[in-house]
Amino acid sequence: MITHVSILSTGGTIEKTFDETDGSLRNVHSVLQDILVRLRLPSLQTHHERILSKDSLELTDDDRRQILDAVRRELGRCDAVIVVHGTDTLSVTGEFLHANLHPLDKPVVFTGAMRPFEFRDTDAFQNVTEALLACRLLPPGVWVVMHNQALRFPGVIKDRQRGTFRYADAAPGGAVHHTR
Repeated sequence: MITHVSILSTGGTIEKTFDETDGSLRNVHSVLQDILVRLRLPSLQTHHERILSKDSLELTDDDRRQILDAVRRELGRCDAVIVVHGTDTLSVTGEFLHANLHPLDKPVVFTGAMRPFEFRDTDAFQNVTEALLACRLLPPGVWVVMHNQALRFPGVIKDRQRGTFRYADAAPGGAVHHTR
């Protein structure tokens, strides 16, 4: 069985690149093709589209509507959608999509990274790989998949203390003891 996954990139830390002329990290181009080409994916077809190239702190309501429109379009063409997004406001966009994608008969999976792809200790490979696998395993819904966990919206927040995501009703810095 071949699965077709659409990957929509919006920028964020995962896609920041280093500019040695001024020492800055910026969203200049997408790095997703660099990640995908290094993975062995014999039974997966991917379509990648860069819809934005912003730090998530710079995203506006219009940007979120653009992401929603792109996800809606891609849901008609694929088995699942991955949205590569900056982690700072990923929860805001995830809640927005959760509220506006009904009925949903396929998984929509958010992922990103706490460290840019270009960094030696990046979590980009792990998170993209986990998101690709999650597209095959998760039921319909809006999810964040990072750091060996899949959390379904609503109620997902960034846990800055632990550098990952958790449910809002879980103890800060603690483990989630329930499933949704």
